[in-house]
Amino acid sequence: MDQIDKVVLAYSGGLDTSVILRWLQETYGCEVVTYTADLGQGEELEPARAKASSMGVKEIYIDDVKEEFVQDFVFPMFRCNTLYEGEYLLGTSIARPLIAKRLVQIAEQTNAKAIAHGATGKGNDQVRFELGAYALNPDLKVIAPWREWDLNSRAALMAFCERYQIKVDNKHEGEKSPYSMDANLLHISYEGGILEDPGVEPDEAMWLWSVSPDQAPDEPTYLEIGYSRGDPVSLDGKLLSPAALLAELNKQGGENGIGRTDIVENRYVGMKARGCYETPGGAILLKAHRAMESITLDREMTHLKDDLMPRYASLIYNGYWWSPERIALQALIDNSQQVVNGRVRLKLYKGNIIVVGRDSDHDSLYDANVVTFEDDAGAYDQKDAAGFIKLNALRLQMASKKGRKLI
Repeated sequence: MDQIDKVVLAYSGGLDTSVILRWLQETYGCEVVTYTADLGQGEELEPARAKASSMGVKEIYIDDVKEEFVQDFVFPMFRCNTLYEGEYLLGTSIARPLIAKRLVQIAEQTNAKAIAHGATGKGNDQVRFELGAYALNPDLKVIAPWREWDLNSRAALMAFCERYQIKVDNKHEGEKSPYSMDANLLHISYEGGILEDPGVEPDEAMWLWSVSPDQAPDEPTYLEIGYSRGDPVSLDGKLLSPAALLAELNKQGGENGIGRTDIVENRYVGMKARGCYETPGGAILLKAHRAMESITLDREMTHLKDDLMPRYASLIYNGYWWSPERIALQALIDNSQQVVNGRVRLKLYKGNIIVVGRDSDHDSLYDANVVTFEDDAGAYDQKDAAGFIKLNALRLQMASKKGRKLI
């Protein structure tokens, strides 16, 4: 076994990562540095500091990275209107490159030669963490305990805690959700438990951020989102920071039954997995951004972005945020967003996001004088369409004359 003197662990303070902390100390005889990211998951993080300290950790890092998360990861992703497999807003996926970045930075700062994570060998997160780490520092070793140890059940983890006198909050653990959950400012996800049967409807009590659409208010909620260079910057005329804006959209969306998704997705490691997601603010931003682009973005640029989006989404889902191809795609996407400026008005009603207006002071390509059904005063000569159609039909006519049958 390679000699590891110090390792930086992605640490939550829960059962799994507390077991990993002690396992690293015992297995590698190393010093463990813990890192906990505040991504807006809504949990008190100071208990993680106390737990790590009680287990002998001397260097404990807890970061508030909510603004960086939304500004540098979530917003760039939404500039591309990103959806994985047509439905998933990538709430878990987009958080992993930021955590990987901070793990690497702290390892370099503390002279650690390795990082460790609590992702299992069945999931996507192991790939995301490790591809990010190797891209940012190829000399770091990555330790993935779930791929090394034989603690393959909850009972085994509890027995390990008893053996090494790791304090477990029995009350908290007894109330633990039956689902595997991940939360940040963009979303909350649910997997496992009854969800492992894709034919079973989830319990209504599972959903934590949103009301059921049929229980949403009978009166709609109207809001206006202001955009600058493709990013949302204001809500109802009030300038907000990226994290504050997304948090408010989560609140208003959740109150109106917005953002629930129940999907079976194709994991990068090869298996299909069923997951349920709540992404109220993200669902609103996706709808609003497309509406903003609809009047400001050139047709062919819009279609090019739509062509590239599935590839871009797969890069994020599969862990390639820190790859040259994602960075190159991002440059193209960001260049397109220089003209995406203006305002979008939306109506939220019982699970629906309805665009009711969009305008831009200087960048709209929509010209009512051209498109009108009334007299356009010569803005558009309809006779020009005849030649346009003939030229585009020429290849079809020639193929047909050669006897190439289409039916």
